[in-house]
Amino acid sequence: MTEHKHETHPEIVKRLKRAEGHLKSVIAMIESGRPCLDIAQQLHAVEKAIAQAKRTLIQDHLDHCLEETVGALPRERRQSIDEFKLITKYL
Repeated sequence: MTEHKHETHPEIVKRLKRAEGHLKSVIAMIESGRPCLDIAQQLHAVEKAIAQAKRTLIQDHLDHCLEETVGALPRERRQSIDEFKLITKYL
């Protein structure tokens, strides 16, 4: 398999490493008996970081890989592809 990298991959890795650090702190918070509200807030931050990493990865894939596969299309045939790319922002 060939190496598959996009310009956004380093930023995605950075986000995931940050989420990993938050997740480790959540585990420590649970083990040390911290209040549930504090733990829930940190878990929310972890979820948001991971969701944003996923969203960035999917958008990048669509913007590059899908475009490369589809190639140049006349305007009337591009509408479905453009709408598909737009709707994925709601993932």
